Amino acid sequence: MNPGDPAARDRKRHGRHYTPPALARFLAQRLVAHMPRPGGTGQAPHEGGVLRVLDPACGDGELLLALHRVAGEVLPGVRVELVGYDLDRAGVAMARDRAEAAGVAVEWHIGDFLTASAVIADGSFDAIITNPPYVRTQQLGGPTAQLLSKQFGLRGRIDLTHPFVAIAPRLLRPDGVLGLLCANRFLTTKAGANIRSLLLTELSPVELYDLGDTKLFEAAVLPAVTIATRTSSRVVCRHVSAYEVDTIETVSGTDLFEALTAEGSHSVNHGGRIFAVEVGALATGDQTATSGRTSGQWGDGVDGGTGASGAGDGGGKRAWRMSRPGVDGWLGEVEAGTWRTFGEVGRIRVGIKTTADRVFISDRWAELELRPEGELLFDLITHHDVEPWRISRERDTRVLYPYDTSEPTRIPVDLRDFPRAAAYLEENRETLAGRKYLTGSGREWFEIWVPQRPHLWRVPKVVFPDISERPRFALDRSGAVVNGDCYWMSLADLGVDGAAERLAYLLMGVANSALGLRFYDAVCGNRLYSGRRRWITQYVSRLPLPDPTTMRAGGVVELVREFVDGGREPDANSLRLLDEWVAAAFGPRVYEMR
Repeated sequence: MNPGDPAARDRKRHGRHYTPPALARFLAQRLVAHMPRPGGTGQAPHEGGVLRVLDPACGDGELLLALHRVAGEVLPGVRVELVGYDLDRAGVAMARDRAEAAGVAVEWHIGDFLTASAVIADGSFDAIITNPPYVRTQQLGGPTAQLLSKQFGLRGRIDLTHPFVAIAPRLLRPDGVLGLLCANRFLTTKAGANIRSLLLTELSPVELYDLGDTKLFEAAVLPAVTIATRTSSRVVCRHVSAYEVDTIETVSGTDLFEALTAEGSHSVNHGGRIFAVEVGALATGDQTATSGRTSGQWGDGVDGGTGASGAGDGGGKRAWRMSRPGVDGWLGEVEAGTWRTFGEVGRIRVGIKTTADRVFISDRWAELELRPEGELLFDLITHHDVEPWRISRERDTRVLYPYDTSEPTRIPVDLRDFPRAAAYLEENRETLAGRKYLTGSGREWFEIWVPQRPHLWRVPKVVFPDISERPRFALDRSGAVVNGDCYWMSLADLGVDGAAERLAYLLMGVANSALGLRFYDAVCGNRLYSGRRRWITQYVSRLPLPDPTTMRAGGVVELVREFVDGGREPDANSLRLLDEWVAAAFGPRVYEMR
């Protein structure tokens, strides 16, 4: 997208990212494969052999035109009636011109589909194909988001995709099919629970394609294709993922889209990049009790395997993952050897968020003529400073932290005691006071938005960055403040004295090990471009810990202690030893399966 292009900026603001032709054809093919056949065996007959298809956010019409072409190839003699809605008058005009040039009849509507849908009769369509606008809650605005949540029965943070999915089941006839193209974030994030719940309780997923970092879109989102039918019957949902890998021994000559529908896993060259295409079944997190813990702890319920509908996990609260026999067996052994999870032994906090970094954060405080008092300038750990095991601050970045750090709650300092800081903040009052959400909550205009617990900065803590390719969990004893691009666990939450420190070493040992990374990819799986992963609370809290009182766990603790405090360099041999000790701490079967 050209940032100087007004039309491009408008498309981004309204979440309009038109579907590339190859991806549109793939979505159309997968949808048509599950469309009800007029008068076919086991299908309710349609009068006159007609199928009605809706695109509620049609944009330039690419999805409807692709579906018309595919239906003509696969369903000869069947008349397909196409209906398209969109708010964008220019987009509909473009779509109309394209359809007329291709000789395709489409019923076009310009307007807000979410409003218009109220007068559309239930069961009006045999299929819905859609790439709904991706507009996040912040862009929607609070009042609009709340209205949509109430209207469509949604919970928590939403984006505009959610109501478009919510309306689909009512408009589909029995056995009708939804073909959804949207950001793959809904598979694993808390905010995606609305869509997961709708797909599990109102529909039945039959195919899911996590297209990962294939960059099939101009937009900076990782897409997913979901095919779901309006039926109460449950089948095992096919789950396929495609993510770039650094090296691979064998690359097939198969096209990416052919590989997505092939029987087994493949490695393919797409656009000069190598992708691992993995095939399995959808695990939705349906739970049954085993060994004092739910088997859904790791999201193991395979949709359709036992008639799972998502009701067992509250209708989509659990992240979805790919189920494969080898991985599931390994996860079962890890679960059997799990003593606690990270989230069960301590609180995982995000770092501070100032919402005015230009004022509060700098590595050039010494150059300021009006420099705040040193008592309020704290060393700041950012993602640049965190390596596995140790903090290595490259720059003297510090944060102006206007709180009493002897207090467990957020108590601002009295600026009369810090005249230079008071003068500096006053100089920036316009910027700081402009944060109406802060002052509107009854707080002082010079505060930061998320200060966390001030007294805990003095306590040692485990710190790790929000986004990194590999786990980078380190111990900090400096008393530094942690920035919002990192997360942290205070040793004050882990126990007392030596017990807390030993547990911190064990946390780091598991998180930084091969087992920790494999577990993340199998259970959490929120990968971004170029192999980067999100290490946020909802994922890290699920990482497993072995019993710290065992000899093998003790071996992990002592080895990590040497990495952190003993000056031992974590070279290839010592890291291999760590991986062996961590696997063995979860049990002999996990060690054998490593």
